[in-house]
Amino acid sequence: MSGGVYGGDEVGALVFDIGSFSVRAGYAGEDCPKADFPTTVGLLAAEEGGGLELEGDKEKKGKIFHIDTNALHVPRDGAEVMSPLKNGMIEDWECFRAILDHTYSKHVKSEPNLHPVLMSEAPWNTRPSPGRTDRLMFEQYNIPAFFLCKTAVLTAFANGRSTGLVLDSGATHTTAIPVHDGYVLQQGGERVRNPLAGISCRAGNSARKEPVREGAPPNWKKKEKLPQVSKSWHNYMCNEVIQDFQASVLQVSDSPYDEQVAAQMPTVHYEMPNGYNTDYGAERLRIPEGLFDPSNVKGLSGNTMLGVGHVVTTSIGMCDIDIRPGLYGSVIVTGGNTLLQGFTDRLNRELSQKTPPSMRLKLIASNSTMERKFSPWIGGSILASLGTFQQMWISKQEYEEGGKQCVERKCP
Repeated sequence: MSGGVYGGDEVGALVFDIGSFSVRAGYAGEDCPKADFPTTVGLLAAEEGGGLELEGDKEKKGKIFHIDTNALHVPRDGAEVMSPLKNGMIEDWECFRAILDHTYSKHVKSEPNLHPVLMSEAPWNTRPSPGRTDRLMFEQYNIPAFFLCKTAVLTAFANGRSTGLVLDSGATHTTAIPVHDGYVLQQGGERVRNPLAGISCRAGNSARKEPVREGAPPNWKKKEKLPQVSKSWHNYMCNEVIQDFQASVLQVSDSPYDEQVAAQMPTVHYEMPNGYNTDYGAERLRIPEGLFDPSNVKGLSGNTMLGVGHVVTTSIGMCDIDIRPGLYGSVIVTGGNTLLQGFTDRLNRELSQKTPPSMRLKLIASNSTMERKFSPWIGGSILASLGTFQQMWISKQEYEEGGKQCVERKCP
């Protein structure tokens, strides 16, 4: 399609980056997304609904979806919490549509048929499964043009690279995806489940079970009439506390975990929502150590998981020897876990020991928290606003004539 149609100032393209943890959406060419809210939604049968109605409440076929932070945080009798994604790929299409409806009506505040859409997808997503995404966007939302791009490619673009190894440590998985000239190399992709959430969960539980120390009693009173919340909603709220604990307290050790060194660490004070508060010392280093040395994680038998450094070297080792220098020279770090204090320093130290002498190692990690968290969206924003990209759009007419084959042909 011509840049005159979609590249002008009047009508901008929309960029959707729907991850395991949050949904990012906004206009191409902007610095940050307009919308950033949890991918997780609350689900309630319509006949059981009623009560407080919030902006994020959407009713579809006898179900009420509670979307966005405010709607999700209200405790409701029997409301289940779920995600439309499984392993980074869309599984519940009804829930996914509710998220898109909410994004258009509450954040974008515009009609879908006015804007082309660039959407990210998981790097391990194989064709032709995305065919359903383009069918949904063209047939249900009547968008004028569409493009699908791997998150790893978008992250590389956001960091000014078309070739590099993208290490993404997010809410559910840590992945190392090689990108060469704007294309994902499927044979070199490495993906492991994130051990950090489970470890943090145990830290939170031990804090709750530990007797309150003198001088730090809980300062709260239980409400008399509490809704009978579901286990999934309760676990979701516990995870929110754990994420705050992770960001506020945890730190990655400079070298492999040592009990004596950890015991000398300065402590950090943290207070739980129930009022329990204490100082954390050695735990600050012990919990995130599981990212680099999974043998520290209880419940993992044998070498079923790789540490972050091994994931990088294994991924590069599976690629053609000719492109390995380019991958070692551009190891791009992204994802929420990489924001842990000391993460990039430890990774750099580990990779320096494992990189072949003939290779030059360069770690690329943005200093900005926002850029590290939103890098796939920022890459999409840059890509969709380029004049040279405008001819890459799959128009509605092309789709109607060629079907999902156009997506397989035009999207890398």
